[in-house]
Amino acid sequence: MNVARPTPRTELKLRERAYDAFTEHLLRSEIRPGQFVTQRELVVLTGQPLGAIRELIPRLEAEGLINTVPQRGLQILPLDISLIRNAFQFRLILEREAIASFSLTAGDAAIERMEAAHRSVVTSAQTSLTKELVAEAQQIDRAFHETMIDELNNDIISKAYRVNWIKVRLIRQSETSLDEELVIPVMQEHLAIIAAMKRRDTTAAVEAGVVHIMNARARALRLE
Repeated sequence: MNVARPTPRTELKLRERAYDAFTEHLLRSEIRPGQFVTQRELVVLTGQPLGAIRELIPRLEAEGLINTVPQRGLQILPLDISLIRNAFQFRLILEREAIASFSLTAGDAAIERMEAAHRSVVTSAQTSLTKELVAEAQQIDRAFHETMIDELNNDIISKAYRVNWIKVRLIRQSETSLDEELVIPVMQEHLAIIAAMKRRDTTAAVEAGVVHIMNARARALRLE
């Protein structure tokens, strides 16, 4: 009896599903930074076949999300002060360029939509800060940064930014995601960037972006 072999397209889908499942569980803290795991445990965790997991591991190693430790196995990236500094420095380098470029090239309508979304969250948060509103703010926060990065139209940068975003989220889940106390301050920091972009003031937009990122870095470093 002949058994159909997976096509390259099918194998690619399995690898992508395994990657998405791994990062989702990582961000949900169902696997923890510094934890050791086996390939079999990753199979159970992700629901993907062993072959897909074996092919996934080199990608995770290349992205710095896992380390292979001799005689101990696979270790989820450990968090330390060096990672905090490196992750935020990398973010700063990329976002300076992205903010400057977006300030010059984005259409007025796109900037106004960003502003409206942020102002809506701030207005609602001043009245009642629900879990649903916090989740909405998190989505707006991520979309704000990724939109500017993606407007650089450089696939290498976009992919690298998203991997770094995972690391930033892991540094301290409560500090790098938007908890209740941070919703309004972060939205207001974004609005300062947006206001400068509306004026097409590239220098002011970049300066406001640097302040925003350094504030997030300072919160993370205080936890060390």
